[in-house]
Amino acid sequence: MRSDRDRCIALAGIFQAADLAARIARHGMADADAVGHSIYSLFQTDPDTTTSVYGGVAGIRHGLLSLLRQLDGGADRDMDTTRYVIALMHLERKLARKRPMLAEIAAGIETTAARLDHFPMTHPNILAGLAEIYSRTISTLQPRIMVRGEPTHLHNPDNVNRIRALLLAGIRAAMLWRQCGGGRLQLLLRRRRLATTARALLAEGGCAESAS
Repeated sequence: MRSDRDRCIALAGIFQAADLAARIARHGMADADAVGHSIYSLFQTDPDTTTSVYGGVAGIRHGLLSLLRQLDGGADRDMDTTRYVIALMHLERKLARKRPMLAEIAAGIETTAARLDHFPMTHPNILAGLAEIYSRTISTLQPRIMVRGEPTHLHNPDNVNRIRALLLAGIRAAMLWRQCGGGRLQLLLRRRRLATTARALLAEGGCAESAS
């Protein structure tokens, strides 16, 4: 899983999680389907393909559109999303060197996955479990991700849990990005190729390229 396609899907996964977290922090809401696909990715521990991590190309549509907005560098760029993406990549590299923490995250996800027999993927109970995993592990790494938004939304416990669960999904995507051969040089030197691949994936998934 080291093709341009795989790297683009993984990178879009980071952007999807980051963008959704930013939207919840600012507006208290985000695309429910996209949130569901990002949360779904956390439970895919042995995927056959990179695409299957998100249940197909359609599951990463939001991330592909967000990625294109950032790569195009126009007025639609979201600097908070970019900041979260960079932070997630940085924290994932730190996490990769901490095997006990990786094991703790894996065990926590396995425990949370057992609840899926009783609750849907984005039920508050599931999101609270994932948020707790994030708080016990990723939140202890420095520098912590400081999420900016409206205090009314950030003081809502359900929103906090959704944001933390999405940031955990962003870490999972950053790990996938690295496993696919992604890195800083890929972003710096292959921006045009990544944009071309993202557009091809949107066309493949029957997803119109438009603002979301």
